Amino acid sequence: MFDLQKRLDALKDAFNTIWQKLDVDNRLEKLAALEQEVAVPEIWNNPDVAREKTTKVAQLHDELDPWTLLKTQINDLAELMQLGDESLVEEFSEQLDAMEQNLGKLKQELRFTGKYDHNGAILRITAGAGGTEAMDWSGMLERMYLRWAEQHNVKATILDRVDGEDAGIKTSVIEMTGTNVYGQLKSEHGTHRLVRLSPFNADHLRQTSFSLVEVLPIIENDDDVQIDPKDLRIDVYHSGGHGGQSVNTTNSAVRITHLPTNIVVAIQNERSQLQNKEKAMEILRGKLQQMMQEQNAESVDKLRAGESASWGQQIRNYVLHPYKLVKDTRTKYEENDAEAVLDGKIDGFITSFLDN
Repeated sequence: MFDLQKRLDALKDAFNTIWQKLDVDNRLEKLAALEQEVAVPEIWNNPDVAREKTTKVAQLHDELDPWTLLKTQINDLAELMQLGDESLVEEFSEQLDAMEQNLGKLKQELRFTGKYDHNGAILRITAGAGGTEAMDWSGMLERMYLRWAEQHNVKATILDRVDGEDAGIKTSVIEMTGTNVYGQLKSEHGTHRLVRLSPFNADHLRQTSFSLVEVLPIIENDDDVQIDPKDLRIDVYHSGGHGGQSVNTTNSAVRITHLPTNIVVAIQNERSQLQNKEKAMEILRGKLQQMMQEQNAESVDKLRAGESASWGQQIRNYVLHPYKLVKDTRTKYEENDAEAVLDGKIDGFITSFLDN
């Protein structure tokens, strides 16, 4: 029993350390406050706000319930062991084994201690130079991330998409929501390079294509990134999206330009101009936050003009000819099954990045 008590004490110490690092108490208070808000029937007078808050409640439950359950299990076992029943030593040992394994899995949460790591993410995929080849490559990347989202119970919504003339996409903006989505996908931020035999010319020549993937945190609080309204130019125009029957007959599409940095965000897929403006502002806040991080700027007004992601930041090579290999240039992690990677199997790259 003495050895079991030592194991239990070590488990409790490790658990309490991680609990504090992840600020679980404050997050539980936030969850309780949100649950009180969504319990008020009047919240559904504004369905968009109600859906946003209920989604956040579900997300917090997904993040916190495993921790509160393990805490209860540890406390219950501590009480039973205090009774000193030697006949239950084997059962206590099995319970400790399960709890230690569970804590080992939950410790992965320590990878997500960044300010926005628990938030959702906005992915913006942009085709590089190279015409149809680059647009087809961007379409392949879009599919890769959508497949990853399917496999991880992450909700993916295409906010804006411009198709290529012959294949693929010119740009795609995808909103992804779920547990630790930004914390996981921030590893994908940068330029992705593809080498393959071209399917678009008769000689099937070897072709190199580039696509830029920007990964931005979804920032719900305006106070986190303060933007002076006088620094914005907001244009509205007819949408070409699929938001509904009236979307193409009204000025529902919104383009916002942040004048000091020349960042332009355009959204057209939502049903109303207000919804498109809200999504565009959400993306703009994420892009400005990304720039602040890259430039070590304390506030938006300290930023220098320029894109939030540079085409020079090549992070990964996908080689389909003359051999098959996907290799990350930062961590050196690689996968030989390129087809599986392009079908959404990118967890190895994510884990390797987070572990570095």
